Amino acid sequence: MTTKQIDYCIELARTQNFSRAAENLFVSQPTFSYQIRLLEEEIGFAVFVRSGKGAALTPAGAQFVSFLSGMREDLKRAVEQGQNFSARYKDSISISLTVRQAVFFLPEAMRLFAESSPDVQIVPKFQYENGIDDFLKGKTDILFALKEQTKQLPNTAVHDLFESRIYLIARRDDPLTDKNRITESDLYGRALMVGGGSPAALKAVQHRLIASGKIDYFNSADHDTTLTNVAAGRGVCLAPGFLNDHSGQFAWIPFDCAESFSCVLCTHREDKRQALASFLRILKTLYAEAAAFPL
Repeated sequence: MTTKQIDYCIELARTQNFSRAAENLFVSQPTFSYQIRLLEEEIGFAVFVRSGKGAALTPAGAQFVSFLSGMREDLKRAVEQGQNFSARYKDSISISLTVRQAVFFLPEAMRLFAESSPDVQIVPKFQYENGIDDFLKGKTDILFALKEQTKQLPNTAVHDLFESRIYLIARRDDPLTDKNRITESDLYGRALMVGGGSPAALKAVQHRLIASGKIDYFNSADHDTTLTNVAAGRGVCLAPGFLNDHSGQFAWIPFDCAESFSCVLCTHREDKRQALASFLRILKTLYAEAAAFPL
């Protein structure tokens, strides 16, 4: 199946008329019809029902064209990105993140890096589930992770980035916002949302609080659902500081506990590019200089 045949199929589905579709694509009708027939022979089912009125999609054809349209748009974007890349960049470095705010200083690091390496593109990739797998398959160059997740990653260099504490998230009008630090007893009688893929250190704190028997709790599917419930006044939650987007929508108050999260960047051990090393240095410097910044 060629891209030309895909375009012919999509246009015929749109116009439902062979003559009009061929005219729109500046090709003769016999050539157009022949290419549609070749496509149907290749895939093994009829995409269109021909009639004196034109061409109508079969049920299988309707589903097929829907997939083709999405694929054609993806291909178009890929070509455009390739054209942009070839015109401006000699290399690229991709970084996999679970959420945008995980590496708060990433935009600033990208800006500083562009000043010294304008021909190398930094490509953030937000992968909520497959980030580690894609990194191991070589699809990304840098992986943001918790140190506990890196113990079994082969051929990986681990770069310490920052230590993130646990915070209580509450509405800004919550009485708890008057406190500079939250203790376990401050949460007695409150509803605490738990779950949602919490890291091991956070789960340990949640379980310890629940075991007190003095705190109500309910499970939340994910962090976004949890924040929605906090905004609705249904409860409060604990979260790693690296999830804070610093938008000011919620109050983030340090929670008094020993647990924290070691946030790291992983690279492939064999990747010795100077540009990669330079970008890592910029990120690490930004975090080192932000000692007073809440993380």
